[in-house]
Amino acid sequence: MNTIATTDAQDSNTSTVPFVDDVSFLKEHTDIVLLREGSAAIAVAPAYQGRVMTSSYDGTNGPSFGWINRPVIQRGLMSDEERAGRLEEHIYIFGGEERFWLGPEGGQFAIFFQPGSQFEFEDWTTPSAIDTDAYRLLEQSESSATFEHDAEFVNFSGTEFHVGIRRRVAMLGRDEARDLIGSDLPAGLQFVGYETDNRITNRGDKAWSPETGLLSIWMLGMYNPSPETTVVIPFKAGDEAELGPKVNDTYFGKVPPEYIQVEDDVLFFKGDGTRRGKIGISPARSKGVAGSYDAAGRVLTILTYNVQDAPNGFVNSMWEHQDEPYAGDVLNSYNDGSPAPGEPPLGPFYELESSSPAAALKPGEMMKHVQRTWHIQGDEATLNPIAVRLLGVELDEIRNAF
Repeated sequence: MNTIATTDAQDSNTSTVPFVDDVSFLKEHTDIVLLREGSAAIAVAPAYQGRVMTSSYDGTNGPSFGWINRPVIQRGLMSDEERAGRLEEHIYIFGGEERFWLGPEGGQFAIFFQPGSQFEFEDWTTPSAIDTDAYRLLEQSESSATFEHDAEFVNFSGTEFHVGIRRRVAMLGRDEARDLIGSDLPAGLQFVGYETDNRITNRGDKAWSPETGLLSIWMLGMYNPSPETTVVIPFKAGDEAELGPKVNDTYFGKVPPEYIQVEDDVLFFKGDGTRRGKIGISPARSKGVAGSYDAAGRVLTILTYNVQDAPNGFVNSMWEHQDEPYAGDVLNSYNDGSPAPGEPPLGPFYELESSSPAAALKPGEMMKHVQRTWHIQGDEATLNPIAVRLLGVELDEIRNAF
């Protein structure tokens, strides 16, 4: 990336930004749909593909959980001449704690690399439908909003896709929190939860085939990093000969042991925004849940998705010609940071991600991927049983993982 001018990196100061400050800034530069459930609130941006920009358990006085790239948002969309040589030639990193994407990113069926290109950063381009296109706001209530978009893609192998996109963002309340933890939410805890129902439909006249490439729904969330934030992903224990590797930790070079700790059925990964690295969990290993813990803010973040059958596997996003294009991961986490000595980070931020199965859809057929995100704040004694139930580990173990 040393030949590309990056965006203005934000200060790595980990002090918490108030939710109302982020919303006020966003409203100066784009339309914002504000959804509420009790005191909790989330800010959604139609112009950024119905992206959840940030959330808070207290929409008046609480912290903002989404990472917002203010310089890029403030600058706005550029002309082709202005983008040349900049990171925006490849992607606009607006930030936001849950965005709609499609995969695969790399490989012979990639939609981020055009036919005839190389699997190198200079040729990597985010399709406009998941980067700069605004989505239509169809419906809105106090606690939900629905968006729609029509898009066309061409993959690395030259296959064309005509895709209908529909995305519904809805707040979650105490009933859903009870379902999550198996009991009433203890007194003293504050939370914000939301669900996104993401659907793609084959609007073309040909079936999508594994032989010519399939798409998948891919959800990514950017969160504020801190030295005391640790990602936690439980996984199914078992022999690698049967279930495969516990973790794929080679996306951007192997993650060093000071940033990842892998045990029999759980891994810990730093979310401190100091070193670029990415990990993935296979569908054979995934338990359908991932999370993180900010020990300074005493905030437990939980991400779940709808586990469903995958007769065609999961798309592979590795930047290479792939022997197994449908042996991809279902859960990912990314820790941003300097990609090389002396180079600035993209953020910094850290991410939690989930993906749908590969979608072999006939004309008119639809696939959906549902993701739920929770931020729960309170004292550790009250949070600890929730961490044990959902992630299988005590907060002490998370805090002392590194």
